[in-house]
Amino acid sequence: MNVPAELKYTKEHEWVKIDGNIATVGITDFAQGELGDVVFIEIETEGEELAQEETFGTIEAVKTVSDMFMPVSGTVLEINPALEDTPEIVNTDPYGKGWMIKIEMKDASELDSLLSADDYASQIG
Repeated sequence: MNVPAELKYTKEHEWVKIDGNIATVGITDFAQGELGDVVFIEIETEGEELAQEETFGTIEAVKTVSDMFMPVSGTVLEINPALEDTPEIVNTDPYGKGWMIKIEMKDASELDSLLSADDYASQIG
């Protein structure tokens, strides 16, 4: 199971990469494995300001549809354009080309509530 040490994680299996005031968000390798083949991703929150733990979109796999949640409060600046035509990229490259959104963070202190790589790895066993 791939759990990059430089990222932060949520209990809902999202990862967060911080670059200044911008947070890039995706789902973890564990999450994509549990979902199975991703067939559709719907994110219609670009430009919206959302609170931590609010739903920013949904991900549909062969087995199920799941909500995706904001790891931190902020404004959704960008949605990964590659997801529209190739949602399966989330299965093949969840920490790279399969990112979901970029957020301009409102309150960086919320990062303290996220899990470290070690904590996340312990949670998923």
